[in-house]
Amino acid sequence: MHGEHRLMAELLYGAGLRLMECVRLRVKDIDFGYGQITIRDGKGLRQRVTLLPQRLRRSLQLHLAHVRALHQRDLASGGGRVYLPFALERKYRNADRSWPWQYVFPAAKLSKDPRSGELRRHHVSEKNLQNAVKLAIRQAGVPKAASCHTFRHSFATHLLGERLRYSHRTRTPRPQGRFHHYDLHPRPEQTGPDYPQPAGRATAGREAALRSELDENFRPILVRCMWHAR
Repeated sequence: MHGEHRLMAELLYGAGLRLMECVRLRVKDIDFGYGQITIRDGKGLRQRVTLLPQRLRRSLQLHLAHVRALHQRDLASGGGRVYLPFALERKYRNADRSWPWQYVFPAAKLSKDPRSGELRRHHVSEKNLQNAVKLAIRQAGVPKAASCHTFRHSFATHLLGERLRYSHRTRTPRPQGRFHHYDLHPRPEQTGPDYPQPAGRATAGREAALRSELDENFRPILVRCMWHAR
């Protein structure tokens, strides 16, 4: 894969993004200082923070420079507007033309919004990336069924593999049973100096202690509430 499609596929694998999370990514959601990406309105309208791979920083910065030049040309021609979710368009009148709200992967052509009738630059179509991934799999001769979501599963599998190797090295109990993406949250035993911590998790041990203390204090109250609800 080459160009923009390769960068998108690397984000799917390196950050564990879903297909639509990648194409809907906004400029303000990428934080190069903390090395993280904020996913908003993901599956189930949930928000989460994932890591930004170190090797993709330079490529993303170069890509955003081209996207910003495109946005400047749109502004000069009287356009430059993007879709804003929910009621943000009414709350922030000029946010749809600001740089932070622009899509990281914008479409090559302008399109008319069927709801408002305005001519805007939408994000790139997800079909383009899906077709590029299918073509790359066919050209690579991989005899397996794969898609864009395979990159996310590979991301989760490799992170769980690192967790198992760390638990074996430090003689901590290995997790048992079947794993899921929700099992990728940091555990109390993963706060040692030998375990690589993402940005902003320096107080993970203190947070775990506070969480256990809150659970102890509020568990009887929750039990009584559940009993009355029955």
